[in-house]
Amino acid sequence: MFARPPLLSIITVVYNGGYYLSGTARSVLAQTYPHIEYIIVDGGSTDHTLTVIHWAEMANSRLLNAKMLRWISEPDRGLYDAMNKGQGMATGDFVWFLNAGDEIFEEKTVEKMMQQCTPETDVLFGEAMLVSFTRWHLGTRSQLTTQKLPEKLTWESLRMGMVVCHQAFVARRNIALQFIDGNLAADIDWVIEVLKKSRKNVHTQLVLAEYLVGGVSKQKHRQSLKDRYEILKKHYGKWPNLWAHVKIFWRAFWSDSSY
Repeated sequence: MFARPPLLSIITVVYNGGYYLSGTARSVLAQTYPHIEYIIVDGGSTDHTLTVIHWAEMANSRLLNAKMLRWISEPDRGLYDAMNKGQGMATGDFVWFLNAGDEIFEEKTVEKMMQQCTPETDVLFGEAMLVSFTRWHLGTRSQLTTQKLPEKLTWESLRMGMVVCHQAFVARRNIALQFIDGNLAADIDWVIEVLKKSRKNVHTQLVLAEYLVGGVSKQKHRQSLKDRYEILKKHYGKWPNLWAHVKIFWRAFWSDSSY
């Protein structure tokens, strides 16, 4: 039994994404689980992002089930630098990265997820629902991609790439390292490092998040593939990784998935 309910730090990074941040913040503040610390890291936006953050502060203050909400707004070196800032600000037992445009699936998602958490749990994971810019549900990541979420997730599960969506992966904060800055596959490296240290990984059997398709790695696809190759080589070795990538490219050739 826990001496106290676990505190979950949800971290959102944003830059000139006020339109998308509003839905993300709303989904966090609507959660029925009360033990949430919400951290927003803004990269010095010039649009209405700060207006949305101030709205979130006022809306949160009026809630009976108010969350701890903190934010910063300053220039950064990019996505993973901002995520490192957020992780450095976090004080929760667990961290969950939910970027602007992504949303928690439903109001009781965190409550249902944390009910499955034990003192030995270091990772909670589940499915992500891929959505379009109009919030149309396209299907889960397992349904739409060649990477299927395994029932039992270990660090070796990622030999063929990211089998779990980063937005549906919650890690105990004290085993989470900093992200590699400037590497488009830094999220894969972070997940593998967490899983190497994890004592117990819990498949929640839940859709945890709505994941907005079309992120940075899709916009810079070639560099993303190169960075992923180097990360997987680091963890699994040169020749096993080379053979795995032969299978990855063969699988991609025969797949009609565009996600």
